Amino acid sequence: MELNLSIPALLFPAISLTMLAYNARYLAIAALIRQLHKQFEETSAPPLKQQINQLRTRLGIIKNMQATAIVSFLLAAVTMFLIYVEMRVWANVIFGISLVFLMISLILSLLEVQLSTKALGIQLKNMEK
Repeated sequence: MELNLSIPALLFPAISLTMLAYNARYLAIAALIRQLHKQFEETSAPPLKQQINQLRTRLGIIKNMQATAIVSFLLAAVTMFLIYVEMRVWANVIFGISLVFLMISLILSLLEVQLSTKALGIQLKNMEK
């Protein structure tokens, strides 16, 4: 397959939208942590401790999601430069690596969604008591 400038350029909007979604998840978790912090200072309830541990894990995953998406974005830009300077072999290699980083980011996103669902389950369980 012949790699031209338009192929890696297709990743730019996809990665940008992905990063926006990841940032929205981060901001939502940050707001939740601030809210839980107030509750935790008032009452050191065990369910809050469970949620805090879940949130700490989720923050780490989101950080890695964002980092791998940024690396993917950067490598797509490097690919475009390599195509421009007619280094086709390196452009193909770097573009492949860029796609791998994007896939890792999406897998991490899936894991974070699973943890998010688990955290909501903790809240629902507490409300049933």
